[in-house]
Amino acid sequence: MADATHESAPTRSVNADGLKIAYRRFGQPGSVPLLMLNYFAAHMDNWDPAITNGFAAEREVILFDYPGLGSSTGETPRTVEAMTTQVIAFGRALNLKVFDVVGFSLGGMIAQQLAVEHPDMVRRIILLGTGPRGGEGMTFTELSVDDLEDEASLIMNAFFTSSEASKAAGRAYLNRLKLRIGDRDAGVSMQSATAQLEAIREWGLVPAKDRYAMLGKIRQPTLVVHGSKDVVVMPINAFLLGQHIPDARLVMYPDASHGAQSQYSDEFLEHARRFLN
Repeated sequence: MADATHESAPTRSVNADGLKIAYRRFGQPGSVPLLMLNYFAAHMDNWDPAITNGFAAEREVILFDYPGLGSSTGETPRTVEAMTTQVIAFGRALNLKVFDVVGFSLGGMIAQQLAVEHPDMVRRIILLGTGPRGGEGMTFTELSVDDLEDEASLIMNAFFTSSEASKAAGRAYLNRLKLRIGDRDAGVSMQSATAQLEAIREWGLVPAKDRYAMLGKIRQPTLVVHGSKDVVVMPINAFLLGQHIPDARLVMYPDASHGAQSQYSDEFLEHARRFLN
């Protein structure tokens, strides 16, 4: 495992409450594991190797497919709460007692729920391009599963801005996603993507009262990372997370959209390492 990388780590599976969950585990054992929670309609091969290998140089990294996505079996839940229950089942199946979490977009929503429901298991949290329950403009009406038919175009338009520097970072990111040659992950069905879309739209509904009360229950140290021009989750939501989570710090990258951490991968890894260590 210590010699494996994003490109070479074998795909394994574990039984979690009757579901076969596909995962890859690599990096330096002995430290607190880093559990990576993925974004909407994404599988393990959608993680940026620059990020995962960067983390794995110092700690153990765990990638996995949510139930019903990629190489995992089962039905994809239609709420973030149900997804969180399945993530916990997966963690327990791997005998993870305590772990750090990186949650990207949908994964950041699950990370927040995890932190509130299972504070004894989550040590530190990194939230990427995500927002609180009932956040500003988090209706996601502009998202459609039909956009997944041209994944490269979707990534370039949603993850990166129109500037030449950002577009160049986007092209480099797309090339990195091809670095893993063998044992690549299975695709994501439209049925599973539709279920996840329902989940993030439900998360975005504004509660009847105490709109951001949940955030006050997140007691873990939290690093919020966002792009200043994110077109998927409005940047104001990063400020809301930073304001209402008691022990949060915020990093906002300029001229960056939903894939800010990949556009600024070196800077992000340095910020993340300092925070996690």
